[in-house]
Amino acid sequence: MPRSTIPTRDRIVKAAGKLFQAEGIRAVSVDAVAEKAGITKRTLYYHFRSKDDLIAACLETRDQPNLTLFKRWFDEADGDVANRVRAIFLNLARAARHPKWKGCGFLRTSVELVNLPGHPAIVIGRAHKRRVENWLCSIFETFRAPDDARQLARQIILLLDGSFAVVLLHRDPSYMESAGDAAAALITGSPSTI
Repeated sequence: MPRSTIPTRDRIVKAAGKLFQAEGIRAVSVDAVAEKAGITKRTLYYHFRSKDDLIAACLETRDQPNLTLFKRWFDEADGDVANRVRAIFLNLARAARHPKWKGCGFLRTSVELVNLPGHPAIVIGRAHKRRVENWLCSIFETFRAPDDARQLARQIILLLDGSFAVVLLHRDPSYMESAGDAAAALITGSPSTI
């Protein structure tokens, strides 16, 4: 789509998202975002009150697409729930093998903003992680009591987010595959063993 037909706000968010993903939010200046978007800094501030609001907007645009992707991977997988959840991890491992893979943008942002728990991007990140957890919980409630389903969903989230961190550290996507195996084992285990 030609640049002129993309709304300016969307162009700014897209440019900022690419830069933040590649370099990190603290390393990217507002000037760099404006330049990449092909606008002036004044135009950027017309659409966003601050860099903080821009960071939050970038994460907000990733929320539903990420959850939709997880749902698609789950729906397209064969087998029982355990195997279908494992498929999410296997697809993430495949994505992590791409040389430009940088992990979870929500988690990377939370690390950069660790001293600002009320930052709008942190609020959006928490909401995203809660939506993923709630979706998993809704699946698990089809065969577990609500409290057990919630506990299982939290355990899967811990495996998911832990695998993002370890894969970034070691640059070895097989950790994500191992986390998928652990998730499947948790799902097939009885609630008393979890």
